[in-house]
Amino acid sequence: MKEKILNTKLLSNQIGLFYIGQVGYIIKYRETYIMIDAYLSDYVDRNCCSENVKWVRRYDAPVQANELDFIDYVFCTHAHFDHADPDTLSTLSKVNNKAKFFVSNAIVDIIAGYGIDKARICGMHADEMLILNDDISVTALKSAHEEFHMDENGDYLEVGFKFNLGDMSIYHAGDGCPYDGLEEHLMGCDILILPINGRDYYRTNILDIIGCFDSREAITLAKNTGAKLIIPTHFDLYDVNCVNPAHFVDELQKINPKQACHIFTPGEGYIYF
Repeated sequence: MKEKILNTKLLSNQIGLFYIGQVGYIIKYRETYIMIDAYLSDYVDRNCCSENVKWVRRYDAPVQANELDFIDYVFCTHAHFDHADPDTLSTLSKVNNKAKFFVSNAIVDIIAGYGIDKARICGMHADEMLILNDDISVTALKSAHEEFHMDENGDYLEVGFKFNLGDMSIYHAGDGCPYDGLEEHLMGCDILILPINGRDYYRTNILDIIGCFDSREAITLAKNTGAKLIIPTHFDLYDVNCVNPAHFVDELQKINPKQACHIFTPGEGYIYF
């Protein structure tokens, strides 16, 4: 997959999106590479199983962390291991000396605990915008992982990231649910990458699996904000937290049949313009 990403030729007004599993994506814009929520190991399987929940990956990662020497910027939306994977992050930091890491200010110490030099980690506050280079900026937006979680300093434990790439924009929600004010932040955003695994009493209260958008909520957000493309995610890696993407398509036809969408398979690339 590394060679496919590097060899994908883009025009200056195109974005390359590559799905690396669960909620992970690599974004290629011009000659800049951004990675978000990469989970490329089986850390969850080895460390998070309980009497009630058995975590077993349904497919192997399409790329390995030791191949990621070309990544410029690494983003983690929150500290759950399928979004901030200790194995992936520590390996990448060893093979890639140039990559910078961006997370909520609330989890900087957690990420540093994976062997990453704090000087390479940028903690962001909600609503803070940073300029990455002449063509790219990013804004952190608070995420409600069923509800908001904050540290003692008032920083949110979960955030999403909105990237402005030239004249185009992408929002990656990480894990989250709709909340008042989110639509206003995302008006006119071109691409929404949203989890659709949903939530319910049994997963939240019995299995201790905190939930996210369901398909109807994700599609409604895209419709109300005028998104040109919606990408559903967080539905395919673990049986205990999977949903059938056919239900997403069914809801799309009911709510907004003109909405463009793309459902990725692991390792697939997509060019947006």
